[in-house]
Parts: sequence; structure tokens; C-alpha cells
Amino acid sequence: MRLIALAALLAAPLAAAELQPQTVAAFDRYVRQVEQRLDARPDFLWSDESPERARRVRQGEIVVEPFVGKGDFAVPAGLVHDWTGAVFLPGVVLDRAMALMQDYDHKRAWHREVVDSRTLQRNGNDFLVYMRLLKKKVITVVLDTEHDVRYVPLSGARWRSSSRTTKIAEVEKAGKPGERELPPGTGQGFLWRLNTYWRFQQRDGGTWVECEAISLTRDIPAGLGWLIEPIIRSLPRESLESTLRETRAALVK
Repeated sequence: MRLIALAALLAAPLAAAELQPQTVAAFDRYVRQVEQRLDARPDFLWSDESPERARRVRQGEIVVEPFVGKGDFAVPAGLVHDWTGAVFLPGVVLDRAMALMQDYDHKRAWHREVVDSRTLQRNGNDFLVYMRLLKKKVITVVLDTEHDVRYVPLSGARWRSSSRTTKIAEVEKAGKPGERELPPGTGQGFLWRLNTYWRFQQRDGGTWVECEAISLTRDIPAGLGWLIEPIIRSLPRESLESTLRETRAALVK
């Protein structure tokens, strides 16, 4: 029976989901709490909160951990995912890392989930960016997204940045005749919101890079939970880990 259900799922889109106002409100409340926590954190780097974590990152491990429980929690008609990760870039100076992060006009070829990207507006270190994202894990989903990104230089060879999606629209038949962008908040609901909070610090002969990624997805649909739940719950962690790994690969030669 599961093979039959899987075949049906691959042959046709998952039943549509629609983003609800109460789902957005719950996500926004959580984001405000996260931003207050980040502003009040005594250590600039998450890695420095744990000597063991810092040791693992410094020795070359990409460390990704959930901030809450198993990495997500339920809100009305949705799930909020919160993961934090860190990587160390030996021999990489901060300016080089920031140049890569702020280069949105070369399709970010080093990032496998980014099919296309470009800067829509720029004002100093503030960007409005378009990205076409490819999410693939059994099911393939293409999303046209826009992001409000702000970079802030700090003393002590440090930067921080924040990125908030201002638009996420699912694309049907991407790259094929009849390609169509669905209204934001409709479609299969594998990504409705994405906020990322980055920290960069040059020290120890390289640059530390950290990111906390908070995303909003649909909840688990009845009847296909056995298949959809692992996808929805694993993609946020895998996406963050992949982003950090690919950032390192692009900078550490």
C-alpha cells in the first residue's frame, strides 16, 4: 500500500495547502522572540556558548543542532523549524567571505539549491534579492523568492546579517512550457517563510560562519504523514547543513 501511495504522490502534486493568517501570526511572534534572544546573547558566536561545540567546529566539523526539541514545533495549520549551524573556514579572511555572501548576481553557482539569483535593489549593505530555489527530496518543489537582507559591520573583525523572505511563490512546470507561478501562500506548502540570522568573525587563522535558520511550512497532511513528515522535518536541517558545507567549499581551496 505504501508503494502505491508513493507512486500516486510522485505522479500528482500533493493536496494543496493555504497559508492562514493565524499561522503567519504565530511565526511572527516566534521570530520576535528569537531576535530578542539574539540581541541579548552574551557571546557573539553560538559556538562559544559550548567549549565542546567550539572544538568540533574548529576541527572542521559542520555542527548543526535544533534550538527547540527536535527542531520544530506545531503552530495553527503549520510547523515552525529552528536550526542553528556553524562552520570554520581556515585561511579565509573576513572580507573574502563577505564578498561571496553579498554576490547575488552570479546565480550563486556554488549553492545547489539556488537555481538563479540576482540583486533587485541595493542600498549600501542592504539588499532586496531574488532567488529561485529548488527543494528536492522525493518530491521536487521550485520556489520564486524575494529576500530583504541586511549586513551590519561590527568592531573586532565581525559582521552580522539578517535575511527575511518578502515573497515565496511555488512554480508549477518550472522551466517547461506552461510554467506558472502560484499566488504566495498557496501550493504544496513546503516553505512559506524563511528567516536567517548570520554571524561572521575572523579569528584563529580563519573565519567562523554561523547561521540560525527559522522557517515555516505546512503541517503534516492526514493520510500521508508517514511519507510527508520525514520530508518536511528533515529538509530544514539538510538545507542549512548543505548551505554551510557549500559555503566552505566555495571559499576554502
